[in-house]
Amino acid sequence: MEQTTTKLSDFGIRERLLAQELLNAWNEQGLPEDFYPDQVEIMMNRHSGFVFLTNSEYQVAMMNGDRLESFYVTPYDGIEGFLEELLEQVDGMCDENREFTLALK
Repeated sequence: MEQTTTKLSDFGIRERLLAQELLNAWNEQGLPEDFYPDQVEIMMNRHSGFVFLTNSEYQVAMMNGDRLESFYVTPYDGIEGFLEELLEQVDGMCDENREFTLALK
């Protein structure tokens, strides 16, 4: 079984409610500024239960509290998080990940 799915028939009640929250936030707030609006889909990670938006560039947007924000993965160590979470870890990152993270500001 694949780890992620876009098939809404695979979403349970909880996941459909999270998808609804994403769509409402998209309508009210728009997509994050750095998130490309090309081929946007709702996706669920079956293992984590996360529901998020993704696009043709494999970018991810998720709810961070009541805000729809980009969710990042650093290119070298695969550190995951929203921008503020990555900035909290920037001093311990390798040079390449630090450069990547600081460029997001």
